[in-house]
Amino acid sequence: MTVVSETIEKRRSFWSIVRDWWLQYFSEVPLLAWLVGALVAAILEMLVGNPFARLIGMPRGPVLFGFLIVLKTPVLIPPAILYNIVIYALPVLLVARLIGGLSNKLAAWLFQRSVMLSTIAHLTLMYVALHVWAGFNDYRVLVVKLILLAIMVTLSLNVVNGYMGEFSCSHPGFMALGAYTASILSILFFVDDSTFGPALLPPAIGQFAFPIILIISGAVSSIGALLVAVPSFRTRGDYLAIISLAFTFIVKSLIENMEIVGGPRGLRGQPDWATLPVVFVWTMICVWVINNYVRSTFGKTMNAVRDGEMAANAMTINTRRTKMVTFLFAAFWAGVAGGLLAHVLRYVNPGSFGIQKLAEVLAMVYFGGLNSVVGSIVGAVGFNLLSEALRPLELYKWIIIPIMIILIMIYRPTGLIAFTEFDVKKLIQPRNKKDREA
Repeated sequence: MTVVSETIEKRRSFWSIVRDWWLQYFSEVPLLAWLVGALVAAILEMLVGNPFARLIGMPRGPVLFGFLIVLKTPVLIPPAILYNIVIYALPVLLVARLIGGLSNKLAAWLFQRSVMLSTIAHLTLMYVALHVWAGFNDYRVLVVKLILLAIMVTLSLNVVNGYMGEFSCSHPGFMALGAYTASILSILFFVDDSTFGPALLPPAIGQFAFPIILIISGAVSSIGALLVAVPSFRTRGDYLAIISLAFTFIVKSLIENMEIVGGPRGLRGQPDWATLPVVFVWTMICVWVINNYVRSTFGKTMNAVRDGEMAANAMTINTRRTKMVTFLFAAFWAGVAGGLLAHVLRYVNPGSFGIQKLAEVLAMVYFGGLNSVVGSIVGAVGFNLLSEALRPLELYKWIIIPIMIILIMIYRPTGLIAFTEFDVKKLIQPRNKKDREA
């Protein structure tokens, strides 16, 4: 017992030292400084990443923090750790510490001028850092795009399953409607195709029409959501889960039997319009809109319906209308994400929107946390990075990931970050005491 107690005490002392060191040197470093540090690290990797990797015994710079390399070749674990420390950790920490004071002054100036201006400045810097990091190779670009789309899908489903308190299984169906609608409109109007014939409009204007195409795709998904919402919200209980799951299978089967869109073979030929900046902008718009929605008066009404439908009815809240508007709102963003996904992959297949996609989306929602925009972002990013990191294990990763999710459900039933508001002002404000008090 004495040895165990001493070990626990040593661990506590170690973490206390780390915490005190962090509070002493980094507690007043603003987000702006961390983003500059991330940009410097990304530029450093772009300049010397591959030469440094070869110097320490790695074949090349790791595409995903070394996880893919070390799982294939465990002997490269020490070089991968050294690479991450030298290329990522040290530059970020040093730069953030060195420019902390200057960044606080700049953050205070931006914050005093306008919260919107400060937010745009932070997002621009974040995008530049992400763009430079992803530019290391094409694989990173694809991974970043898919993670951004996963954030959109996870957020939209959390609106229904978390904030509204229902259980929907129809998001893959909404994504499929959005993906095929966007693909058909893009190919029909702006691509010379063997199935749909010559383009009806000049391809040069296609990129400018792409936002309209995505909005139409979201609207089509919302119309499809009516088929689920109208019968489901006339009743109570688990009917939404049953009807929404049936809807997903119906949409998938319907597309598989439509030869005009390729049937089970899928549809290809989508223009390369879903570039990284386009996907990033749409994701940020989605986060902003959904965050405002759940924090609005209507969002509070939605929470009242979740916590007690009979009580909400007694308070003259139209619960059925609240549920239907929220459900259609969530379906819209799932459709937009599906349209973007079709143009990211430049191929769409009905098999991509089946039970596996449903399991992934539900896992991201409950992994991150219910009733939390922050939780949805963390769940989408964490799940996708974990999935990509374990890719070399092939079949075994689908054993490891479910086990991890089961453990989280046991010890954190509401997810990692549940019931947490996403306050942009707290993120972008300066960190020194004087500016915070002002």
